Amino acid sequence: PLPTGTLPAMEETRRVLPPSAAAPGGPEIVLVDSASLVSSEDTGRIVVTGSHGGLVGGDPARALKAEAALAVFNDAGIGADEAGVTRLPALETRGIPAVAVAHVSARIGDAASAWERGVLSRANPAALALGAETGMPLAAWIRGAFQAN
Repeated sequence: PLPTGTLPAMEETRRVLPPSAAAPGGPEIVLVDSASLVSSEDTGRIVVTGSHGGLVGGDPARALKAEAALAVFNDAGIGADEAGVTRLPALETRGIPAVAVAHVSARIGDAASAWERGVLSRANPAALALGAETGMPLAAWIRGAFQAN
């Protein structure tokens, strides 16, 4: 039989975490379920997205709409020719550290899932310079890497 009724609306969310969630003295952390919700106000922030890390339309300028302190994406299973993480090298050219969390560790489209359960699967050289390593929990790495000296 066909289902009856309607499902509740699922909206993409955007929220800035309270200061206690970030590393002491580090940049603010914003969670956006879609990279399309990133704006210029996120410049200097850590931007955790639920979006895949694939470069939209192959255009490096569309990798991220802000000069973030760090960008986080979902690897979406990586795919052929590393398609699921092509934003990372594009952001490297802009000097923005960028990582992807494993699709098996966090739900695609859910930034809170990436923050709470994400495990690093890929990192660009700028993120590697901050100590990123495959297999590290995202939140723990961010807290350590961005703690003010």
